[in-house]
Amino acid sequence: MNKLIIGNLETIHLPDLGIRDLQVRIDTGAQSSSLHVDNLKRIQRSGRPWVCFDLHPDLYNTDDIVRCESPVHDIRRIKSSNGESQQRYVIRTTIDLGGQTWPIDITLSNRSDMTYLMLLGREGMGNRVLVDPSTTFVTTPGSVEN
Repeated sequence: MNKLIIGNLETIHLPDLGIRDLQVRIDTGAQSSSLHVDNLKRIQRSGRPWVCFDLHPDLYNTDDIVRCESPVHDIRRIKSSNGESQQRYVIRTTIDLGGQTWPIDITLSNRSDMTYLMLLGREGMGNRVLVDPSTTFVTTPGSVEN
């Protein structure tokens, strides 16, 4: 399989959630992928646990809100970059990166103190990509490599 070369920042789509053109930070030091969400609530659908949440895909336009719902795939204890351990809901959804799609597990968290709404970790990349940390937006059409 040919691996997709990506930079340390990329633009992805999460089509199952109705999210397009989300800029993400690529982090090979992080095991799991995480997504910043607001108004996270656990609900029931047909007797199964789901979550609903808001996402602001455009950092510079907080009035732009996408309301998302997804089945709960798991609940995991995650150690954050500051060393704190917390329980997070995990959803499984489809990621589209560079025209390739695959299923990905994403933890839902409060990343409001971070620059990027989503962090793509090692599990989410799997054996599908190679990261060139000296470049950004390699898979974005019309982008220029640094």
